Amino acid sequence: MKPGSFLKLVIAIIVSELAGLVGSLFTAPAISGWYATLAKPALNPPSWIFAPVWTTLYLLMGIAASLVWKKGLERRDVKIALGAFVGQLVLNALWSVIFFGLHDPLWAFIDLVAMWLVIIWTMALFYRISKASMWLLMPYILWVSFAAFLNYSIWALN
Repeated sequence: MKPGSFLKLVIAIIVSELAGLVGSLFTAPAISGWYATLAKPALNPPSWIFAPVWTTLYLLMGIAASLVWKKGLERRDVKIALGAFVGQLVLNALWSVIFFGLHDPLWAFIDLVAMWLVIIWTMALFYRISKASMWLLMPYILWVSFAAFLNYSIWALN
């Protein structure tokens, strides 16, 4: 691996994990408080599972972004793809702010639908540049789809 490629990998992973860190600032305090009081669907996983799953997903997202980035920022398609990637990261972090920080499952669900659409768009853009990068996002879109079910169910139950 070239030194420049390794640096891009490290930066992409750090940026992705930072989105998770921002989200955790709002999530951690609410888990044992507000969130614990909510009615949840039967398929709701235990709270401890979310941190390792999200940490792994952010890692995969960072690797995917680095594969696209290493194709060169001088390419217009790379710039657009990484712009979409950053957009979905912002929506991702915003979800935690809305759901856990503002205690608003309905608006969080609306954010999640927008995030889901931007992830699909990002995957399509990544596929044209690096097929592997698109496949690295597959666990992410699957988990976000499950999260959408959970979010909607929590809103409906409460």
